[in-house]
Amino acid sequence: MQPNFTALTKAELRAYVIAHPDDQAAFQAFVDRFTAEASPETFDLPNSAAEVKAVEILIRQKLEQLKAG
Repeated sequence: MQPNFTALTKAELRAYVIAHPDDQAAFQAFVDRFTAEASPETFDLPNSAAEVKAVEILIRQKLEQLKAG
C-alpha cells in the first residue's frame, strides 16, 4: 500500500523516493511537487570571468541570508 504522497511533507516524500527508487508514482509526485514550487525566474549564463565572479558573490550572499534567516 502506497502512502498519500500529497499528505507527505517534502522531507518525507524525498525520504520515501530514496527508500523506494523503483516507485515511479512516488518519483512523479516528487518531481511534480518540486516543479510546482520552483521559481519561474531565469537568468542568462555569465559571459565573462567578471560575470562569473559576480554570480559567485551573489550566491554566497544568498546562502548567508538563508543561514541568518
